[in-house]
Amino acid sequence: MELIPKIEGVDPHDAEAVDRVFAAVAAQPIACCNWPEAYPYAPKVAFRIFHTGAWLMLRFEVEERYTAARVAEDNGRVWTDSCVEFFFAPGDEAGYYNFETSCIGRMLVGYRRTHADAVHASEQIMRRILRTPTIGSEPFDEQLGDNSWQMTLAIPPEALFRHSVDDWSGMEARMNLYKCGDELSRPHFLSWRPIAAAKPNFHLPEFFGRVKFEQ
Repeated sequence: MELIPKIEGVDPHDAEAVDRVFAAVAAQPIACCNWPEAYPYAPKVAFRIFHTGAWLMLRFEVEERYTAARVAEDNGRVWTDSCVEFFFAPGDEAGYYNFETSCIGRMLVGYRRTHADAVHASEQIMRRILRTPTIGSEPFDEQLGDNSWQMTLAIPPEALFRHSVDDWSGMEARMNLYKCGDELSRPHFLSWRPIAAAKPNFHLPEFFGRVKFEQ
């Protein structure tokens, strides 16, 4: 079981403090290329994660050749752009949350028990999730080059809007993290934990990894 460290006293609005803490947290690769014959392209992707009790702090670091951000609204089709994703199931529940964020910070948040039955987060919940992209927040068409970007998320426990949670401390859960770009010139589907499925599908909680939030 992976332990998510607790680091208290970090203000998610203080960018310099957040950077200092993330620099001391180990990066973990999102490098499982589960469908290499159909989708061999694999950008370099990693994440760093910790929590403060009041916030789950998550940073994605991406190096890729193809980057696009066409979706301009929240709870839109962000997975078609350069997108990083965090899927999270409290405890051993069948239901799970999906947090999907494009490179410019447009976000989709849902809770579901199957791929098809999503309930999306309200605008009020969406506003509470802090998103800090390094390449700005304006949409753009696909750009080809040596593109590097980061996405930092600060997620409060109330983002788990189908549960009554007021602190991340001590929680046990299952999760997986992903990088995709369904409508880029080179579509790709990478995961933190491997997925044994015939075709790309991130909505398979049986392949989530177990984690515990430090008390």
